[in-house]
Amino acid sequence: MMKCTHDSSIAPTSAKRVPTVVVGLSGGVDSSVAAYLLKEQGYEVIGLFMRNWKDTTGTLEGDCPWYDDHMFAELVAKRLDIPFHLVDLSEAYRHRVVDYMFAEYGRGRTPNPDVLCNREIKFDAFLQAALDLGADYVATGHYCRREEVQTPEGVMHRLLAGSDPNKDQSYFLCQLNQAQLSRALFPIGHLLKPEVRRIASEQHLATAERKDSQGICFVGKVDLPIFLQQQLKAKPGGHIVEIPASWSGYTQTDAFSSEPFSYCEADGEVVGTHSGAHFFTIGQRKGLNVGGKPEPLFVIATDVQTNTLYVGQGQNHPGLYRRALYMLPEEIHWIRPDRALHAGERLRLQIRIRYRQPLQQGELEITDRGGYIRFDQPQRGITAGQFAAWYDGEELIGSGVIHR
Repeated sequence: MMKCTHDSSIAPTSAKRVPTVVVGLSGGVDSSVAAYLLKEQGYEVIGLFMRNWKDTTGTLEGDCPWYDDHMFAELVAKRLDIPFHLVDLSEAYRHRVVDYMFAEYGRGRTPNPDVLCNREIKFDAFLQAALDLGADYVATGHYCRREEVQTPEGVMHRLLAGSDPNKDQSYFLCQLNQAQLSRALFPIGHLLKPEVRRIASEQHLATAERKDSQGICFVGKVDLPIFLQQQLKAKPGGHIVEIPASWSGYTQTDAFSSEPFSYCEADGEVVGTHSGAHFFTIGQRKGLNVGGKPEPLFVIATDVQTNTLYVGQGQNHPGLYRRALYMLPEEIHWIRPDRALHAGERLRLQIRIRYRQPLQQGELEITDRGGYIRFDQPQRGITAGQFAAWYDGEELIGSGVIHR
């Protein structure tokens, strides 16, 4: 029988050396309250601010520049009377997150930089910086929980959904491994967002009323085409081809096929032009600049080789929906390696393919060729480059990059 212990079980006691926790103070309310709670629990707390991005190209004016974040983080550290440091991880962030973004968009895929940021920066480069400061653990303001469980293979760390269903951020951590989780604390994972705001207000923290950050992790809200044009050239003149909902391929395709629909210009009508297929993603509505249609147009496929966008009218266009996806063998990751499936095995699980999507029922099958997920219901906007994460109840046990 498995035996579980929660993070609270490692709270310091008078009989043991007080553990040191480095908190990633971001200048937001969540990490601020995380630091406060840890200090209240008796930890030795150090605040560490990450400077991860310097270039403002494409950043929308007035969107929380890093120096504002740094100022708020420092104010919180002073209020809590904890040491405060700054670490510049901008080079690592550029090479390991932003360059990956550019490469994926250039291939016609849509990456998730927040997932990569957690795997490559917050729980890798930042973790190492924290260890250099003498940390036993690192803590963030993520809405998720960690739990230890004793298994026949030894102690495993479970990654659990946050208690607030509207703020659960476990999906963003779907690429973490056991070594990373062993050093991680999530002090606010058991709280609801209003409770976090209340605590911050009661403690007179400068971030109590500050709005949550949006956009690309550590970059902020951006005009994506302008941002991507730092490395990806525009390709004006590409055709926008509208595919009718009555296209014969929708009825001829196996409902559970993991192959995306394959179009050519002859399947539809050219209704406009664009500046580069690699600037668009499945399900996108904005930026097409095609009017005069009974219903809005949505991107249903991109072809970066021919620089063609395929679009369909309305949110219920059949080209937006599929019931299966495929992942390459080397791009399947198990947070719980003791629960990994092997070739020939399958398991019913709950899956999400984007943040805040309600968990979907489906089946994961592992073969020698890779992993297949087949959903009970058609899914809107399955997109290459994004992450599929699978859960068993409230536990996130694995994830994979959607290949198609």
